Amino acid sequence: MKKILIAVCSCLILSSCTWVKVTSKGEGVRLVQSARVVQPCKKLGKVETKVVSKIVFNRDQEKVAGELADLARNEAALINGDTIIPVSEINEGRRSFDVYQCFPTRM
Repeated sequence: MKKILIAVCSCLILSSCTWVKVTSKGEGVRLVQSARVVQPCKKLGKVETKVVSKIVFNRDQEKVAGELADLARNEAALINGDTIIPVSEINEGRRSFDVYQCFPTRM
């Protein structure tokens, strides 16, 4: 019984951890929810992100959404994007984001 309790507690602790960190370049990418914000911007492409959404139990959806956005920010920075907008719902730990360049690039 003690082993089961330890295993369950370990899973609960692990499911509350944040695994994804925003890179220094990713910090310069903003997440927006409204397509109106990106109307004057140049679309650079799309990124697909994926994280683990279930470790024995389903993970907190807010944490999963945050990690997906952090991954998208990191990926957007690699293609010189400065703005991302989610274009799909979260499904089994996956989400798509469009990447835009809204501000002039700095040299």
